[in-house]
Amino acid sequence: MLRDIQYAAYELHARKHNLTAKELFVLDLIWFSKDGCLQSEICERLTATKQTVSAIIKKFWKLGYLSLTKAENDRRNKIVRFTDTGREYAKNIIPPAANAEIDTMAVLDEKDIIEMVRITTIFSNCMKRKFEEIK
Repeated sequence: MLRDIQYAAYELHARKHNLTAKELFVLDLIWFSKDGCLQSEICERLTATKQTVSAIIKKFWKLGYLSLTKAENDRRNKIVRFTDTGREYAKNIIPPAANAEIDTMAVLDEKDIIEMVRITTIFSNCMKRKFEEIK
């Protein structure tokens, strides 16, 4: 239930910009990757298929928002970065969302933040293990 509320907040922000939540998360990862990020890293971080991430990247590449460079150590993998146009586009989307997260955390006491992180870590690790056990 709580995660539904959190996810709905991201979904609402994405829709305000005619994006899906997945597209928002891809832009977010690229925004906060100083030197760009590998397509494979985006897949891993979002637990998304290569096809899904490729389609999202292709959409923004066609709009001129992203550049793709072959990775030095793996020519099949591409480094994804914002173009100047893409950075201009994303600056009205990603920083406001990040600031909303920061402002939300600022409402909490330090002990509550520590407790939230502790419990969320335990819950997430346990959930991951349980789902891995499903045959």
